[in-house]
Amino acid sequence: MVSANNGRDFVLVHGAGHGGWMWKRVRDQLHAKGHRVFTPTLTGLGERSHLMSADISLQTHIDDVVNVVKWEGLTDVVLVGHSYSGWVVSGAIEKLEGRVSAIVYLDAFLPDNGQRGMDFLNEQQMVAFEEAHQRGDVSRPGPTSAALKIQSPEDAKWVDSKITQQPIGVSFQVLELTGARERVAKKLYVRAPLFPQPRFDAALERCQKDPTWETLVMENCGHDPMIDDPDAVVALLERML
Repeated sequence: MVSANNGRDFVLVHGAGHGGWMWKRVRDQLHAKGHRVFTPTLTGLGERSHLMSADISLQTHIDDVVNVVKWEGLTDVVLVGHSYSGWVVSGAIEKLEGRVSAIVYLDAFLPDNGQRGMDFLNEQQMVAFEEAHQRGDVSRPGPTSAALKIQSPEDAKWVDSKITQQPIGVSFQVLELTGARERVAKKLYVRAPLFPQPRFDAALERCQKDPTWETLVMENCGHDPMIDDPDAVVALLERML
């Protein structure tokens, strides 16, 4: 076991429809190894679903993460973004440069400056989003365990019982990046190919061609590796120390 004096600070950020709850198994293992682990739930989701509103934007979620780091006084952080929160951590790094020593994109979007979530939708999805927005809807359904390719039936029931709506407003805001992500010392992109997502495949290929990135493929996990194989996720996170 790593002593508390040698432990590191981990900030683990969940994906769409999820919450900090999804990291429980990984968090418990990292705690046992002497690390400090923070698993913020983004505004409007999970146990904060009562805060769902039309005012939630990508910036809201970026601030959720930035404020944890600032108020807890964290430095030398390993920052992890899962799925949708690839957008969130990309934006957060812009305000946390110098505090983040390693970043992990765990089956996550890898957006660039000037992009927005809407840009990553196919035509049918974009029409549905626009129609929902025009109706005044502030959220959309979160993913199901079947769509996430959760491997265990027991885990699938657990995940379905926890998933909440995802705020629509986060997809309309343009992401502003200045290159802080690229200046992080250690960068890892992890792909779980049992979950079909061409954007993630493209991100993996992009990182494989960039010598400043490490890459890893988790062949036997669905989209939520922290649930399907928490031991493997803990091991890959400790590679970033």
